[in-house]
Amino acid sequence: MNPTHARDAAGSVLRSITGHRGVQIAVALWLFANAAVLWLADGSLPFDRPAVARLPFAVQVAAPSITLLEIFVLMGLVFLLTCRRVIPDMAARAPERRVALREMILVLTYAALGQVGGWIVGPALGYRPFSFHIAGSVFGCSATPARGEVWTWAIYNFLVFGAAPYLYFRRRYTNTELNLRSSNRGNDVLLIFVVLIVECIFELVAFDRNIFRLSAHQVLLGAPLTFAFYFIGTVLPTMVLIYAILLPRYLKLTGSTISAVLLGGLTYAGMHIVEGWSAFDSPRDITLSLIFVLLQYFGPGMIKSVLTLRTGNAWVHALSYHAIAPHVIIDTPLMVKIFAIA
Repeated sequence: MNPTHARDAAGSVLRSITGHRGVQIAVALWLFANAAVLWLADGSLPFDRPAVARLPFAVQVAAPSITLLEIFVLMGLVFLLTCRRVIPDMAARAPERRVALREMILVLTYAALGQVGGWIVGPALGYRPFSFHIAGSVFGCSATPARGEVWTWAIYNFLVFGAAPYLYFRRRYTNTELNLRSSNRGNDVLLIFVVLIVECIFELVAFDRNIFRLSAHQVLLGAPLTFAFYFIGTVLPTMVLIYAILLPRYLKLTGSTISAVLLGGLTYAGMHIVEGWSAFDSPRDITLSLIFVLLQYFGPGMIKSVLTLRTGNAWVHALSYHAIAPHVIIDTPLMVKIFAIA
């Protein structure tokens, strides 16, 4: 493709994105959400987030938008790295529209019930309510989770959001139809490597370098442990529930890649509705918590959608933008503390 054609193609893509009604609504809601935070917070946020608590209020509010800008850069990079490959037709992997709608409603209802189950099971065992993250993930927490809490969270999420949906749908669909098989291994490996490197650099430069404060022994033991727990507790459940099952159905039902990306981001945020740092002490705190969950996870959910839609392989996002960055990079110190690795 010559430079002129490349510029024309890029301009056409940009116009289709900015002219999309869903994108316009998302931008308006993003601005409204940030304005609501400024009004409700009145200069301070009620969250239990020790990792960022000392940052100025303006920086804490701006952080999700800064992350979103980096995600837009990653999206552009993904398009450049996949522009010469054959993009799989993920809509064709979903069943006909009536069945796809029924399955989408079924999975979303099941996911909501699974979330409620996590809010019940955790406290019933003497732990905190949990969803896709264990308390202390990414932002730290004032009360370190117990080892039993980590095991319970990981096993519950794996069984409820990973194993059960996969086994149910695997009886009806192949791994290819579930976006779990590569159609271009070389390009997938390239994407994983490049996105992982860029995201690791961003996390270390802009957010958290506490992993460098650990000894070599702590990193050698803590990093694989962190990878294992988060892979079981959030990476596999996310990959199966949203990007193997729901994303092809979003694409089939909307007929729009952009709409599927937006819905993927919204679903990913919804699966983190109760975070360890959330505060539910008052209507104000509840509202701020829900708004920040949306701001924090909508962007990451979208880049996972883009990676999956461009490759037809949900493993790409799991390995490039989830398991290692951010979790191993940021959460290894948390696991080292929980499991007392000296």
